[in-house]
Amino acid sequence: MRAIRQHEFGPAENLRHEEVPDPEPGPGQVRLAVSAAGVHLLDTSIRRGEPGGPFPLPELPAVPGREVAGVVTALGEGADAHWLGKRVVAHLGQAGGGYAEQAVANAGSLHELPDHVSDDAAVAMVGTGRTAVGVLRIARLTEDDVVLVTSAAGGLGALFVQAAKAVGARVVGAASTAKLDLVRELGADLAVDYTRPGWSDGVGAVTVVLDGVGGEAGRAALELLGVGGHVVLFGWSSGTPTRVETADLYRQGLTASVAVGPRLLKGTSLRELEQRSLELLAEQRLTPLTTTFPLRDAARAHTALETRATTGKVVLRP
Repeated sequence: MRAIRQHEFGPAENLRHEEVPDPEPGPGQVRLAVSAAGVHLLDTSIRRGEPGGPFPLPELPAVPGREVAGVVTALGEGADAHWLGKRVVAHLGQAGGGYAEQAVANAGSLHELPDHVSDDAAVAMVGTGRTAVGVLRIARLTEDDVVLVTSAAGGLGALFVQAAKAVGARVVGAASTAKLDLVRELGADLAVDYTRPGWSDGVGAVTVVLDGVGGEAGRAALELLGVGGHVVLFGWSSGTPTRVETADLYRQGLTASVAVGPRLLKGTSLRELEQRSLELLAEQRLTPLTTTFPLRDAARAHTALETRATTGKVVLRP
């Protein structure tokens, strides 16, 4: 089969499209014919040799990718025969191996897909979608909120805009100039270009900030919070976390939540978040944006993601 392999850490060009042996499912596992594989910003950090959260650096050479959709074509010992031939999506956890024409997954990680759900959307929701559901549980948005979403055209941001509008909140979506029309189409009441100086001047006070960008944009967003506001932090794609000081919290009576790591799973599990995310997709209550690339162009996909040239979730198609 063809797969993307990385032989050394470094730039995107280190991702090579190669012929590799077909993977064999072990006990309790299945093999999938992959039709869509998700690309995460964390994948780019690991590719560079930077450990990402709970994921250690892999031994090289390695096939990246932790989110896949496809059809089950083979069973390992003890795997339920019911899965054979089923169209499924799975998160592979730390195992990786998703950037390939075939991948191995634990049978317990599989979710069967209804006919009307696309592979691309399923891949987006089993990973990025589960994070979005967890963040939204912590944010607890209501119709009385004015919600500012940074990177509102990104994989998470696009879901947050839709979810906030669904509960009746007013939504301010921050994105780059080229993506503002898309942010409006998602339902944002106001779309602002946060790459321009002074972008926050006309926004007014907000009650909730959902921030995965960090840096100067995250700090400017935090300063828009009114009395009793809530900032929910879930990453820093800019390269530096949003600066939050104790004085900020005291001055306006703000609260700050970190909605990743242990906090994300308090009172729930990854499996439950995945199930809820996929339910919202099947019910057409949340629709992820996706940008697709052929599998052989994984290096180009990484570069586009790192330079913010994509919208929504990045997906590779074998």
